[in-house]
Amino acid sequence: MTSQDIEKLRLQMRELTNEIFLTVQQRMEISKEIGEIKSHLCLDVTDQSAECDIRKSIMLLSKDIGLDSKFSNRLLNILFAESVKVQEMKQSDGKQTHLSVFNKAKQLEAEGKRIIHMEVGEPDYRAPPSVRNALIEAYDHGHYHYTETVGISKLRQGIAKDVGQGVPDSNVLVTPGARFGVFAIISALVQPDDEIIIIEPAWPAYKECANFMGARVRSLRTNLENEWTPNLGELESLINDDTKLIVLNYPNNPTGKILNENMLGKIIDLACAKSIFLLSDEVYSNHAFTRFRSILEYEYDRKIMVSSFSKRFAMTGFRIGYVVASKDIIDKAKNIQALAVTSVSEPIQYCALAALNNGGEDNTHLIKQRLELIMKYLDKLSIPYVKPDGSFYVFPRIGDEFDRKDLSLVDKLLHSGVAFAPGSGFGNQYHSFIRISACQPEALLAEGMEKFERIWSSQ
Repeated sequence: MTSQDIEKLRLQMRELTNEIFLTVQQRMEISKEIGEIKSHLCLDVTDQSAECDIRKSIMLLSKDIGLDSKFSNRLLNILFAESVKVQEMKQSDGKQTHLSVFNKAKQLEAEGKRIIHMEVGEPDYRAPPSVRNALIEAYDHGHYHYTETVGISKLRQGIAKDVGQGVPDSNVLVTPGARFGVFAIISALVQPDDEIIIIEPAWPAYKECANFMGARVRSLRTNLENEWTPNLGELESLINDDTKLIVLNYPNNPTGKILNENMLGKIIDLACAKSIFLLSDEVYSNHAFTRFRSILEYEYDRKIMVSSFSKRFAMTGFRIGYVVASKDIIDKAKNIQALAVTSVSEPIQYCALAALNNGGEDNTHLIKQRLELIMKYLDKLSIPYVKPDGSFYVFPRIGDEFDRKDLSLVDKLLHSGVAFAPGSGFGNQYHSFIRISACQPEALLAEGMEKFERIWSSQ
């Protein structure tokens, strides 16, 4: 063997690498064509069955040619991710979420227009009086300094006692809102090219956090016909060696669905068998109209619960939530929080402690009554929906499966003085749905639904 032999091999390697990149470019062009057709037909960008077929084929090929399966899977995930990115560019124009509608509504209000807010889950009632008193006392007692990153001891003890299940305060992290809790967990546990499974329709923050980390999102889609119940077989088919985390959100935002104990237990068993982390967003657990069981009631060392003071105590603007998990997971999330925000504001932590210690009015019945008012209007118009088991929302279908109706309807409603959330903000397949929030007094909800009825009937 000589140096000339090395140069000859290097030349072959360069030529092969060039061929690989030219082939990848051809693949991207095909992805663009597929994206244009999907956009025209109002089809979702991601086709799980097509991906599964390709993955099976590549895994068999890798085995036949002696290529490492993990390497093949990583390479395939990169190709899938780029294909999705190319196709999403075609469908991202004009995409809106509940927050973008909220921001538009605020702009219209600044211009003097009156808007009825039925797009966001922000309670209209006040936080408990004890919260106001605690805010004043925090100043008087000098509680406005840095705290431990995990949160003040008294608050963590209070949260641990509140959630029960023998949880020690070392398993609690106080966060600036549940959203940051989700971000801290995903950032701490997920690496680029790992996979996360999300059950849709879903609050968009999970997917946004995963995308920020460079992780690949695989969506398990549920539908109105099956009353938003996930298919366990489909969930199992989405799991592979790169699956790191499954996200649960019950009571669900936007549908209000609560999983029955049998289904939840099977999902936990599946995660346990595959050693997959389970992140359960239980922000709406205090607004459940049927039996709700927390993930903390199950024995599994990779379970993570995220919650907040926002909905239960009407403290959305205080920006305070918490994570409950094993100490090992909490320590990892704590490092992310220390890097990003140091700690939650000390006065706000004392306000949260006061809310826990003194309680607040239970508004579950009030929210349920308001949802029933909204549903009466939907029934009158024969608009299909599944009666929510909890949360603040109802998620009716306002068009056919391939009818992209949500954005145009939401825009018309907004300019008539009422803000609703487009269904496509909760998953690409839900553009024939809207989310309606019950966080306003009944008189305003009735006025908003009457505006909806007029526009709906005029179409």
